[in-house]
Amino acid sequence: MQHGKYRFIVGFLALPLGLYALFVVWPFIQSIYYSFTDWTGLSPEFKMVGFDNYSRMLDDEIFWKSLQHSLLFALLLPVVTIGLALFFAFMINVGGRKRKNGPVVTGVRGSSFYKIVYFFPQVLSIAIVALLFAFAYNPDSGAINSLLRGIGLDDVQPLWLGDPDLALWAVMGVLVWSTVGFFVVLFSAGMASIPSDMYEAALLDGANRVTTFFRITLPLLWDTVQSGWVYMGILALGAESFAVVQIMTTGPGGPDYSTTVMVLYVYQKAFRDGQAAYATTIGVALLVVTLAFAAVVMRLGRRERLEY
Repeated sequence: MQHGKYRFIVGFLALPLGLYALFVVWPFIQSIYYSFTDWTGLSPEFKMVGFDNYSRMLDDEIFWKSLQHSLLFALLLPVVTIGLALFFAFMINVGGRKRKNGPVVTGVRGSSFYKIVYFFPQVLSIAIVALLFAFAYNPDSGAINSLLRGIGLDDVQPLWLGDPDLALWAVMGVLVWSTVGFFVVLFSAGMASIPSDMYEAALLDGANRVTTFFRITLPLLWDTVQSGWVYMGILALGAESFAVVQIMTTGPGGPDYSTTVMVLYVYQKAFRDGQAAYATTIGVALLVVTLAFAAVVMRLGRRERLEY
């Protein structure tokens, strides 16, 4: 059985590893190389400039603003999204009261309907979600301010996306709304695989719902939570934040760069300003931030694996 084992393994891995190296690793290497040049992205001619782009990046005030906003996204969005998703999934699966002639452990009434409601934003494209909320945030005719006027709060009429102090939080709220449903379904699948005997034994011992969540559900679901945390952080640093900020905000990235994130700044420098080399430099910084985020989460979240 051992004869030709390694040739067999290499035969299966050669093609996918080759494709991964060609379409993932090689572009990263190219980006690092171009970050040491003055390439505009349009002309085939460029020359090496050493660390000039990195020196410029460290002196760039807008870069530091975008880095701050991206870090805020990476730190807060996973906390809020994962926390809400865990709460909703727990209530849907094991948070309900015992019903007559029913199982001891059950979800709240209407849990199947709630699953559909929570997952509904995933059916919509992020571009559509951003457009819908851009209209909703309109200070004059938007649904949010119209609702505030309808309940008598005429004096409370925020500018939302036009206010530098509120715009970033408004964008973050959209990202939470659009992604929490995915994690509700993900965690619900994980909770469904936990034996109900554990919950029944805990309830017989007098444990309440809070205790069962922190003593049973969360430890047994930790690997899924950790993976979801990393995935949500990558979304917050990458495509999701870019799409929402690009579509919803003025500038985009405004007002006064109050919503500019790193991935948007990369796009603007490359395709708006024709500074592809400088854009790849910021992209390298974004790569470092993303890898550091994933490494920290995996390190801090490491714990003994529980089996059941």
